[in-house]
Amino acid sequence: MARATFTIDSHGGSREVTVTYERSGSGEPLLLLHGIGHHWQAWQPVLPILAAERDVVALDLPGFGASPALPDGLAYDLSTVVPVLDAFCRHLGIERPHVAGNSLGGLLALDLGREKRVRSVTALSPAGFWTEAERRYAFGTLLAMRQGARALPLPAIERLSRSAAGRTALTSTIYARPGRRSPEAVVAETLALREAPGFRETLRAGRTVQFRDDIPEIPVTVAWGTRDRLLLRRQGVRAKQVLPGARLVRLPGCGHVPMNDDPALVARVILDTSR
Repeated sequence: MARATFTIDSHGGSREVTVTYERSGSGEPLLLLHGIGHHWQAWQPVLPILAAERDVVALDLPGFGASPALPDGLAYDLSTVVPVLDAFCRHLGIERPHVAGNSLGGLLALDLGREKRVRSVTALSPAGFWTEAERRYAFGTLLAMRQGARALPLPAIERLSRSAAGRTALTSTIYARPGRRSPEAVVAETLALREAPGFRETLRAGRTVQFRDDIPEIPVTVAWGTRDRLLLRRQGVRAKQVLPGARLVRLPGCGHVPMNDDPALVARVILDTSR
């Protein structure tokens, strides 16, 4: 795992941002963006497949995983985080990568596409296509997950992770097949959820988010798991209405974070979009 420190322009002048990331493979660049409360390791099930054909960069978003919080005064909204991602890519010498994102990461990927900063977009269960009732349900569920993670002492989390039933209790909201997760992965992502300094500010910034703009000039795929319990799959139909030129893909048997539920299918969807 590597660390990058770079500057971005803000209303208060130049600010320094640091993010951690994992980079592997060769080929055209592909940026991977995780969801709220997660970390870059969410992509581990698909990384070996993607890295065989792409120069893959999976990062911890600012305030999540091992990436520090944004500097004081910077909001966790699209107008801040999207330029941070663009500056990160430029820091690595990457120009207009392909991008794939899940949930919050899917929304960020679509906004990068809207800004024409990427070559293609794959959005897996992206945020921003909800009704107000669906948004409240999703945010309430996320807050309950975080409160549950914060209430459990580490030995209890480790004990639960050792059984399929315990892994289901900890992660079934986001995975359709939680028993497939390794105990180590479940412990790490539960800790990432409870410790993320950017969690509440990201939720706060998302209260008014609706993605309403078409992305007509680059390939876009929106993919939704049929067993997504957090952002219900009917939101994919709305996404197709907003993005009429996008490919809408059904992910059978997959939950909200589909990379773990069907790595081969998710990798194929991303690679097909980024041809």
